[in-house]
Amino acid sequence: MPTPSAPVDRLQGLLQRFSVSARMFHSGPLCGINDFDDIGLGQLHLVRRGPLTVRHEGEELRVEQPSLLFYPRPLAHRFIADATTGADMACANLDFSGGAANPITRALPAFVALPLSALPQAPPLLDLLFDEAFAQRCGRQVLVDRLFEAVLVLLLRYLLDSGQVRSGPLAGLGHPQLAKALTAMHEAPASAWTLESLAAVAGMSRSRFAEVFAERVGTPPSNYLAGYRITLAQDALRRGDKLDRVAQQVGYGSAASLSRAFSAACGLSPRQWLKDEQAG
Repeated sequence: MPTPSAPVDRLQGLLQRFSVSARMFHSGPLCGINDFDDIGLGQLHLVRRGPLTVRHEGEELRVEQPSLLFYPRPLAHRFIADATTGADMACANLDFSGGAANPITRALPAFVALPLSALPQAPPLLDLLFDEAFAQRCGRQVLVDRLFEAVLVLLLRYLLDSGQVRSGPLAGLGHPQLAKALTAMHEAPASAWTLESLAAVAGMSRSRFAEVFAERVGTPPSNYLAGYRITLAQDALRRGDKLDRVAQQVGYGSAASLSRAFSAACGLSPRQWLKDEQAG
């Protein structure tokens, strides 16, 4: 009798290589008009009690029930609450490694609003988060920051399972067969993947795999893999890794090979790109 294969963890590879850190910056009532400027970070706001009016880029939303408001990328926004009673909220900045190149944030809509009840596994987590956020106990900041990160993982799982992301790698991860190939690339980017080997992992014919991948993810498998490897290389260079070591990590045989691919993708050599990054 064949041994059942282990379920594919669609987020593990991405979250291992592109981590996110949360830092709570507000807890308690938010009264009147509050502007949140673009500070180069994403934000996650948890509304324990409204009502609250949300405005950004010409869009307005009225929040009447406990809700989650998620900005994966920097976006200036305004919250308007009653000037006296306010809205009870806990808010955190989100720093995604890789910045704008992070494949998770790139794949998400600019804004996500959900009632907290949409996350069925979250109530115990949210109860603890709000209890700690609204209290003054030792270790509070560290604990609440980690709880925000856990809520974010539940949110990403919900977006995958509900099919709300319709293009990009997260949309591909929502497809049961493409998810196997994408997860394999994310977990072993240095492997010598070919269209044939990825199609075999997905359990699809070569032509069908190429067609569905391009339709769902928005780019051919070879282009996605090349872009993912360059994104990994950029993240490793930011951390100070040496070019020859980075080349081995992301599937290039030498620093020269990586440099050629990097220059073709970015228009700059790795050295010049890193210099510009550090200057910015």
